[in-house]
Amino acid sequence: MYDKQPYVPVSSDAGDCHVGWDAIRENLRRLTSGKRCVVCVECYPGVSVREIKQELEAALDPQVVIDTESLLLSPDEINQRVSPLLTDDPVFGTFNSVEVRDFFDPLKVSEAQKKLESSTAGIALVIGTGAVEIANEYYVLVYADLARWEIQRRQRAGEIGNLGANNTDESPAQKYKRAYFLDWRAADRIKQKLLPTIDFLLDTNDQATPKMITGDQMRAGLDQAARQPFRVVPFFDPGPWGGHWMEREFDLPKDVPNYAWCFDCVPEENSLLLGFGTVRVEIPAINLVFAHPTELLGSYIFGRFGAEFPIRFDFLDTIEGGNLSLQVHPLNDYVRKHFGLAYTQDESYYMLDAEPNATVYLGLKEDINPSAMLQDLQAAQEGGPDFDADRYVSKWPARKHDHFLIPAGTVHCSGAGSMVLEISATPYIFTLKLWDWGRLGLDGQPRPINIARGEENIQWDRKAAWIKENLVNRIEAVGQGEGWREERTGLHELEFIETRRHWFTGTVPHDTNATVNVLNLVEGEEAIVESLTGSFAPFVVHYAETFIVPAAVGGYQIRPHGPSVGKQCATLKAYVRPE
Repeated sequence: MYDKQPYVPVSSDAGDCHVGWDAIRENLRRLTSGKRCVVCVECYPGVSVREIKQELEAALDPQVVIDTESLLLSPDEINQRVSPLLTDDPVFGTFNSVEVRDFFDPLKVSEAQKKLESSTAGIALVIGTGAVEIANEYYVLVYADLARWEIQRRQRAGEIGNLGANNTDESPAQKYKRAYFLDWRAADRIKQKLLPTIDFLLDTNDQATPKMITGDQMRAGLDQAARQPFRVVPFFDPGPWGGHWMEREFDLPKDVPNYAWCFDCVPEENSLLLGFGTVRVEIPAINLVFAHPTELLGSYIFGRFGAEFPIRFDFLDTIEGGNLSLQVHPLNDYVRKHFGLAYTQDESYYMLDAEPNATVYLGLKEDINPSAMLQDLQAAQEGGPDFDADRYVSKWPARKHDHFLIPAGTVHCSGAGSMVLEISATPYIFTLKLWDWGRLGLDGQPRPINIARGEENIQWDRKAAWIKENLVNRIEAVGQGEGWREERTGLHELEFIETRRHWFTGTVPHDTNATVNVLNLVEGEEAIVESLTGSFAPFVVHYAETFIVPAAVGGYQIRPHGPSVGKQCATLKAYVRPE
């Protein structure tokens, strides 16, 4: 019963959404008919500007058309400016303050703005990424948006390159890296400013059937989501170590070799669906974080992290698959110094399910020689004997509902035969792979290994005895009531995320305590989340679904529902631990 297309209902009337180019063109034509005005269409990088321009030119018959792509610096000039930020590392760049305007040629911009000012009749259309930087004033502002996973699909298919780069044929990994550190950061700075004022939101994820809603309708949907439990749209992706548990449990298509990941709560990457009758409008979930950071996150988290969602839930499926890469996450000081990031990826593995012989690699053995381990890792990477992980790394049996804590600097990976609910801080690309078991990625190329960076971050004193005492099943009873009990399961004191598990056959009281809660139903078929004051409609969740309860909700309760009534259920809840 896992819902792969959860949505936030906004309106019961499908007519509130304009579906298809015919309806969109007619609406904009009627709005601008007979007027001398500027229509500005701001486009997220990856949106098919050419297609939108073609459709709007046919609808509006503009006297002036300015496509921001024609105003960009040359690819060589842009590369010269941004290459120090992207670095020579195959995976990591540096966070920065680059703006979309930095991609433009000032002389071309000046000429374009003079052209707009001298236009004396009809409609002027300004379109593309950074359109609002060119059109200082406009009559209509349309924001053409696109989900991150659709951008990556287009990158992988060779359909698009990066902003201002002639690199359509470059590897998807390099296009993703450039988008992550440059395109998306710069575009999000514009988006964050525009969300309160856009006149229309254009959903361009389905190129054959675009959808358009008013800015007010979008804002109403975001306002509603910020005050009730909701789910983002999960995204499933294959990987070299992927398994088949999710394929069976969630009834996924069998058109890929496996499903390694499910990003079940990563608002920076996932989508949010807004419902208008039977129509669904897809927007990036990060829009909600930008629009309602205080209501969603709480004032404490917003003050500490800014408009960023600091908690990530995802699935790692190795059942009938292989080991994840042996890895370590960088320390806070390291990511701050080398990547310009405020915090690192502390995490944990919660075992949603496990085969009988499943294991987790976590920490180091007591008597290892660090130099010998690093030499063996390097030799394996250079084509020598495979790295003998069992010689150096502690391995622990993994059973359903075990919880392994993984503060940054701890060598780790999930072994084969595990279905992991990974709970972590959000900066998820900052993984330093040490050994990938001698295999290739799905593209047939070796995945990047970071032994040198890993050496600077491995905490060599985190050995078996310390791991057992501090990181394996640190479960502590903290409360109980009629039909429920509460346990603290982590995370470690070094990590800023706290997790609580509730076992229940009755009704469990919860309170956000003015901070966002992220939960997963880790046991039981179905549960229902209810407001204590009737401020939101009852919200039903199913086994393994991750859901978000915004800070603004305050008190709420969860109880078994449907087929789970009278049976034991369990949720795992994560929130940011106050400093």
